[in-house]
Amino acid sequence: MFKQIDAWHKTSVGYLVFAAVELGLTYGFASIAIDSGNLFWYALTLIAAIGFVQNFIKLIWGATRHGR
Repeated sequence: MFKQIDAWHKTSVGYLVFAAVELGLTYGFASIAIDSGNLFWYALTLIAAIGFVQNFIKLIWGATRHGR
């Protein structure tokens, strides 16, 4: 099952979906971090933001390299 998810994640649609989910998580974690002022939520925000940036760059890189 994880191999299928990993294979799907490496497609353009997979990168787009995972980037959108991680952007939503980043927004949610940032909202909680601002409200609570807890360093834990700021750390989760940073982790989710890094994941979003990675997927977004892979999406753009794949679209420009493969002409899709």
